[in-house]
Amino acid sequence: MILLDRVSKTYNRKGAAALERISLHIEAKEFVIIVGASGAGKSTLLKLLTREQKPTTGKIIVGGIDYEHLSDRDVPKLRRKIGVVFQDFKLLPNKNVYENVAFALEIIGISSKEIKHTVPRVLDIVGLKGKEQSMPQELSGGERQRVAIARAVVRQPKILIADEPTGNLDPKHAWDVIRVLEKINKYGTTVLLTTHNQDIVNKLKRRVITISDGKVASDHASGEYTL
Repeated sequence: MILLDRVSKTYNRKGAAALERISLHIEAKEFVIIVGASGAGKSTLLKLLTREQKPTTGKIIVGGIDYEHLSDRDVPKLRRKIGVVFQDFKLLPNKNVYENVAFALEIIGISSKEIKHTVPRVLDIVGLKGKEQSMPQELSGGERQRVAIARAVVRQPKILIADEPTGNLDPKHAWDVIRVLEKINKYGTTVLLTTHNQDIVNKLKRRVITISDGKVASDHASGEYTL
């Protein structure tokens, strides 16, 4: 599903490498946690996967697509296969819950009939049935993040990248979000979660990849780790 072969990324010739000869293989339907200190290279790794950045050297293959042969015009098609959720939600404040999620389908030309069928089903999956008409400012932080997740998965991406999705949430709402991510993973979506929350890392007992100084410092199947 995701293959990185000796991938390096340097933003300028004189600076240190943001990533240095990273090699990873993530299977389809895995749930992987990526940890590391700020500045370790996690954000660069995610930007390479979504093709916001290109590697300086090395090979990236995602879902059978070799990024080396990916033209700029095909990048939007790639991104439909990769859903992304951020720490700060990025909801449209003038649209209600239903409209925020529907908008992700509208911009790629999905019919109104299909949108009406798909959006309620996705909102039910993330636990927001009955909140369709609520505006973002009327929701808790956890509910807003679940709207963001619904918007990210409504296109049925093969991969969901959750970049610090619980960073602004209290423990209860953080775990609500994590449970939704686990449910989406059970439906067959590969999930990549970055977090600084050690409690989440320890209790989930999933594969943990630690990035340190632009390199893979450790890659463990499951267990407890100190961030």
